[in-house]
Amino acid sequence: MENFTFYNPTKILFGRNTISQIGNEIKASGVKSVLLLAGGGSIKHNGVYDTIVASLRANGIDFVEHFGVRPNPLVEHSNSGRALMQKHNLDGILAVGGGSVIDEGKSLASCYYLDNIWDAYEKKVVPDKGLPLFVVLTLSGTGTESNMNSVLSNAALQKKMTLYSPLHFPKVSIIDPSIQMSLPWHQTANGGIDAITHCMENYFTGTYQETTIGILESLMRTLIKSLDALQVSPNNYEDRANLAWAAVLALNGVSGAGMNGGDWATHKLQHGISALYPEVAHAPGLSALFPSWLRYNYKLNEPQFARWAKNVWHCDSIEKGIAAMELKFKSWGSPICIRELGCVAKERLGEIVENTLGIAPVIGGLKKLDRADIAKIYEMAW
Repeated sequence: MENFTFYNPTKILFGRNTISQIGNEIKASGVKSVLLLAGGGSIKHNGVYDTIVASLRANGIDFVEHFGVRPNPLVEHSNSGRALMQKHNLDGILAVGGGSVIDEGKSLASCYYLDNIWDAYEKKVVPDKGLPLFVVLTLSGTGTESNMNSVLSNAALQKKMTLYSPLHFPKVSIIDPSIQMSLPWHQTANGGIDAITHCMENYFTGTYQETTIGILESLMRTLIKSLDALQVSPNNYEDRANLAWAAVLALNGVSGAGMNGGDWATHKLQHGISALYPEVAHAPGLSALFPSWLRYNYKLNEPQFARWAKNVWHCDSIEKGIAAMELKFKSWGSPICIRELGCVAKERLGEIVENTLGIAPVIGGLKKLDRADIAKIYEMAW
């Protein structure tokens, strides 16, 4: 096992009726005013907004609302949020939503003092001071409620980039699984699939890291079991809670410890698509690509791929394991190839390849993918 440093300072409040504690947590951190960042407004229909506002007011926390965060959040919306914060002299961010809202909140937390937010995502500057971020999670899956990752898109440049910064760790994240019972099935499925792929990104670089590999296998089995149960009984609290906690552990650092940094090529391949097709949600893009990545790369670490097929999918061969995963994704309503996304033009695959190559200097950990590798995976996935 390689040397590693584990660091995760995020305080998590988990369980029923925890959202009302957000005002007290913000007050205890010494923050007096926040930007209340949210998406399309669903929190105003499920009681979350009212609970948060009451808690903020009871604790003397001023707030300014900034709704409208979209899936694949845009730096343009983040810029307008920062302008609001500067106008009202706010000293913190409260992100209420799923991964997109939290990722945009992180861009404000880490880049508030920079001249240009996008410069940090382009790796032209490293943020060295920021503002505190608080989170109320409404959709589990991304794990961004308890890590240092943030993904942001630039509509003008048609780019989607990742920024890692310790300034991104939320001070406090509140996770009440019961509020997710009202989610449409496709959002629940997307969250679970995203968390499963986080496990897989770390898993296939494994060799002898038995502790972490065992954690990853357990998380994948739990996520599969929870999603199957929630597809039948969406209001089952225990299944919601297990999915929510597994999603945290899938990307809070524990499940990547000692795993040589993982692979993460499939996430970059997905970013290459959704930068040009922002209507492609994260999880469907991943489910469309991962089977082809697996088939392309399994010979590079065949014993680990075979172990995955056996211990996660109960199959006696790698191909049977991949096929079992594909059937499961389809049963949850998720695509297993690019054409099933329904919006990507095949003639733009070459453009997508070039876009992907610009995302990061290195794509892939198990195998560093070059242009020909990337093009072949996209072709196989079509």
